[in-house]
This record gives sequence, structure tokens and C-alpha cells, in this order.
Amino acid sequence: MNEPISKIDSQITLKYLQTQHENQYFERKGLGERDIKPSKIADELIGMANADGGILVFGVSDKGEIQDLQSLGDKLDNYRKLVFDFIAPPCRVQLEEIIIDDKLVFIFHVEQDLERIFYRKDNEKFFLRVADSNRELNQEQIKKLEYDKNIRLFEDEILPNFDEKDLDMPLLEKYKNKVNYNGDILDLLYKKHLIDKKDNEVKFKKSCALLFSKDPEKYIPSASVRYVRFEGLESKTGDEHNVIKDVRFENNIPNLIDEIRQFLRISFKEFFFLDIDIGKFKKVPEFPEEAWLEAVVNALCHRSYNVQGNAIYIKHFDDRLEISNSGPLPAQVTVDNIKTERYARNPRIARALEDLGYVRQLNEGVARIYETMEKSMLTKPEYSERHGNVYLVLRNNISLHNKTIHTDLMKKIEENWHHYNDSERNILLYIFSYGNATASEIAKNIQVHINTVRKYLNKFVENERILTRFSDKQRDRNAKYGVNKDVGVLSNAKAKLSNGS
Repeated sequence: MNEPISKIDSQITLKYLQTQHENQYFERKGLGERDIKPSKIADELIGMANADGGILVFGVSDKGEIQDLQSLGDKLDNYRKLVFDFIAPPCRVQLEEIIIDDKLVFIFHVEQDLERIFYRKDNEKFFLRVADSNRELNQEQIKKLEYDKNIRLFEDEILPNFDEKDLDMPLLEKYKNKVNYNGDILDLLYKKHLIDKKDNEVKFKKSCALLFSKDPEKYIPSASVRYVRFEGLESKTGDEHNVIKDVRFENNIPNLIDEIRQFLRISFKEFFFLDIDIGKFKKVPEFPEEAWLEAVVNALCHRSYNVQGNAIYIKHFDDRLEISNSGPLPAQVTVDNIKTERYARNPRIARALEDLGYVRQLNEGVARIYETMEKSMLTKPEYSERHGNVYLVLRNNISLHNKTIHTDLMKKIEENWHHYNDSERNILLYIFSYGNATASEIAKNIQVHINTVRKYLNKFVENERILTRFSDKQRDRNAKYGVNKDVGVLSNAKAKLSNGS
């Protein structure tokens, strides 16, 4: 099942056809679907051609069942010629006919075009593939697409002075294995449109240098990442200069991702949080890795490398991480829809990074950042666009990290956890998560009657001495409750609130 069944793309095996999730580059169409006319398939191919290219398989159901297109009889030829009948201008789509267990399947190989925009001949409708769906474009979106097509040309430009000795051969061997390719490396790079071959001479493209050169900076200035750590909450200059670490990373994109991942893992502080499901304190970094790693990968994948002079910046403050890269948001993507829309500014680079396993099914990256921050009970990611650059801010809960809890108190909470009911657990969780709070605030947020909340708060203050009441008045509705502070381990509790009882 892992032997290639396609002569055009070595990644396509029987297992791939049947199990690969539909994404930016892959679509299945089965015979049982509604409106599976040739024109419908043409719409899908137009969307792929206007985006990043891809593969459309006709004759395989969503469940992976291999069907037989020969059952279409005389209508089959209409699908063979749909590219010529419905798509303008002429596009590069190869139709490969595959026989699997005596059943006929069509594989449409769609090559991306960096310059032209395609549309339906009969109704002049334009489409663009976004993740696993096909979108019809309006006039404004078409204009944005035209603009971004011009920027995309940069990664396809030739580097006339590129030295083949500068190729990172171990990384290229890894790439060959990932895409299940057994031939010559240069042939693979040609198939992936990362080099050109003319008159037996190899011409290396800028995308190839960024991905597989040992030193991309030699050819493309500022193809680097800079990490700056500031002490405090803002950048200061002069006598108040507060930069405490400044590191520049220079390498090809895959190795940059690996190096930055290792560096940031040891750069972030660790804190304790209370896991409500098991009643144990666990160590977590100040920022969730899935969020910041996706952000770094997205910046490397989608920056405007034609804007030279600006590296990607990772600015680390006490309360936040700011990641910025050059170039405006691409095509139909805006700050408001960035969670669901996508358009690869550097599609050759994006495709190679996905092949290597660094990029998720492409629009999942931003959505994953949002999901991870939410699961970590942190504020939403903040995207903005200023002065031709895109900025992302990830905030932590540093304001809560001044809470301390003695190790003996941690141990006491863990030992008693199985004795606490849901309401008691949620009270502790809320205070560990959000800091000092009044009884009414806690009652409102965990949805438990205020009298019940007060009863348990008094228990935690007077009997167990887990919490402290911050008021000298005996009857004070605005009295706040917090962790019984002592010199010890920083705590930062994060978890989902369970239903109170």
C-alpha cells in the first residue's frame, strides 16, 4: 500500500488516496456526490490553480472507497476534457488515469501558477481553494489576489550565483524520505518547482535557497530571526536600556524552526498550575509551546522575503511575546478573518514545509494558536497590521505569577483533593487561575450560590488555612480572598471549570 501508484507524484500511494485528510492540496470526489458534473470538478481545479496547486482524485469516496469511473460510460469523455471545456486561460493540469483492482480512477495534478488567475469559461466565475473548501471570489477579492500573485513571484526568481555546494544535503535526504522519493535530489527539486533546468544547466530559485541552503543570508539578506528579551513590560532606551538578551538566528527555514524551538523552550520560565482533573500541581511554561511554535512557523512561511532589511523579530517581555514579520496580510486575509482564511504568500516554501512536517494543513496553524491559548486560559492572540508589517501578540498570566504557595500547602491541597466536592475544587481553581476575588465574583463565575461559596471560603481560611481573607471588617461583602502567601513555589492555575455542585 506504500508503493507509489502515480508516475507523476511519488507521494501518492493507495493508502494516501484512501486515508489522507482533505486539505489545501488534496480533494476527493466520489461518484455518489450531488452535482458531480464536469463543471463542478472544473470549479475545484480552478480554486487549486489560483491557490497553491494540488491533487484532485475523482473516483474515490470520502470514506476511501475505490469506485469505478468506467460506470459513467459515454459520459466519461466529458470529464477527460473538462479542463479544456471550462477553464480559462489554459492551465497546467495533468490528468492521470489509474487502474486499481480493475477500477478506473482519475487523478488531476494541478500545477500552481504564480502569474495568471483562472476562471470558468462559461460564466466567468473565479474560485480560490482555502484549506479543504472552494470559495467563489468577488471583485475586491480578485483584485487582492492579483496583487498578491505579483508578490509571489519573488520565491520563483532565479539566483544566478547560487553554488550547488551550499546545499544542505542531510536536510535534502530527509526531504526525499518524507516525500517517498527514490530518485536524484535535483530531479526532486525540479518536480517541486524549486529549481529550473534549461539546456542541461540547473538554475536555483530563491525558494530553494531559503529552504535548503546552508546559509540563505549569503543570497537573501535578512532571511533570519532575531530574539530580543526585555526586562519589564516595555522597551526602553538610553540610561534605562532594558535589553537583557539579543540573539540572531541564521539558517535555512527548517533548521531555523528547530533551533528556535530548542532555544525558546529553555528561555521561558516555568510555573505551577493546578490541574482540576487530578488535583495535582504541574509545571508549565509561561507560554504554551503549540501557540508560539505555530506563530514562528507561520512567520517564516508567510513573510514577504522581497522586503529586505527586516528580520523576523521575536520580542519577549515579562507579560507577552511579540512576533513580527515583513509584508502586509496576503490576498483575502484580514485581521478579522485570519483565524479561518488563508493564502500562502510563499506557496513553494509552504508546500515543502508541509511535506517536511513543519506546517499543519495550512490554515490550521492560526486556528491552533487560538485554540491553544484558550485551553491554557490565556487571552486571545492579538493580530495587527502596521507600517507594512504583521504583528502577533501572545499574552501570559504574569500578573498572577506573584502569588506564592509553600510546598507544604501544595502537598496539603493535593492530599485533600479527593475529599473536595466540585464547588470546593472550582473555588480553589478560580482563585489560583484569576487571583484574589470576592465571594460574589467567585459565585457568579462558578455558578454556585453565594452562601455556599462563603461557607467553603470560611473553611479554607479558618480550618485549612489554604486561603487568606483580605479585610479587617467582620462583615465586608467586598472582602477579597486569595492564596495564603508564603515564600515558596510560584503557582499559576489553569484548567477548565467543571460544573459546580
